[in-house]
Amino acid sequence: MSELANALVVEPGVARALETGQPVVALESTVISHGLPYPQNLELAQEMEGEVLRLHATPATIAVLDGRIRVGLKTGHLERLARPAAPNIELKKISGRDLGPAVALRQSGGTTVAGTLAVAVQVGIRVFATGGIGGVHRNAPFDISADLPELGRSPVVVVCAGAKSILDLPATLEVLETLGVPVVGYQTDDFPAFFSVKSGLKVTQRAENPKQLADLARAHWELGQASAVLVVNPPPAEDALPYEEVDAFVAQAVKEAEEQKILGQKVTPFLLQRVKELSHGRTLQANLALLKNNARLAAQIATHLANPHKPASSL
Repeated sequence: MSELANALVVEPGVARALETGQPVVALESTVISHGLPYPQNLELAQEMEGEVLRLHATPATIAVLDGRIRVGLKTGHLERLARPAAPNIELKKISGRDLGPAVALRQSGGTTVAGTLAVAVQVGIRVFATGGIGGVHRNAPFDISADLPELGRSPVVVVCAGAKSILDLPATLEVLETLGVPVVGYQTDDFPAFFSVKSGLKVTQRAENPKQLADLARAHWELGQASAVLVVNPPPAEDALPYEEVDAFVAQAVKEAEEQKILGQKVTPFLLQRVKELSHGRTLQANLALLKNNARLAAQIATHLANPHKPASSL
C-alpha cells in the first residue's frame, strides 16, 4: 500500500485530531458523486459533517480528486464532487480495487464503503458512518459487494442502517458471519433494511448506548479480531417505510434491471433510482434522514473510543 500512502492528503484539521487522539468520523463520498442529485447531494454532505461537528468530533469525508486521495474535504472539493465543472468530466465510483488505478491515472470520484474503509484503515480512523452497506445481490448469489470482504479485514466501527434493501439480506448476513463481522443492533434486536426499521432478521448482539458500542469494539479488537464491527442503526421511525412495501418496489426494479440487462456497478444506482420513483420520493427522504442519524451515532461512538472513561450518559 506504499503507493496509496504516498498519494494520501490528510486535511490539517483531521491530521491534528488523529495525532492528538481526538474523535474522528470517516464519511464516504459516492453518496455525493453518484447517490443523490444536485443540490441535495451537496447539502447532505455539509449536513452530515455538521452533525459530526456538533458532537465535538472531526468529520473526514474521503474522496479521490486528480489522483490524490483526500481525507477531509474543503467546500470546493465537495462542490466538485456534487457538480462537476464540465459535463464531460466523469466522476468514478471508487472501490478498494480502484484506488490504485485512480491514483495512477489521476482520476477523480467518490469512494464507496469498501474504498473508504481501505483509506480509513491507512490513516488510523476507527469510526465510519454511511447509509447502507453493499451485500449479496438478489437472484445472483455470486454477485457479492466488495464492501463485505473489506469489512472482514478492516478494524473500524461502521455505522449504517443495515444493508441496502435491494439486496438479499439473509445471504448478506450469512456472508458477514463467515467473515467474522459482528452485527450489533443499536437499541434493537432486528436487522434494519435501510429504508425500513425491521427486516424480520435478527442481529447477533444488541447495545443500548454509544459507550457500550465503543466498549464492544475495543474488546473485539483487543482479543485479536481484525474485522469491522457493524453497528446497525434503524432509520428514524417517522421517515421509515414498511419493509413489505419497499420489498415490492425492489422486486419490480430488479425485474426491470434484468429485462434491460443492466449489469455491474450500474445495478445499484439503477435500482435505488427506480425504487425512489416507485415510492414517489419517500425512499429519498428516508435516505437523507438515516444518513444524518448515522453520522450522529458515529460521532458519539468515536468520542467514547477516544475517551473510554467518559460516562455513558454524557452525550
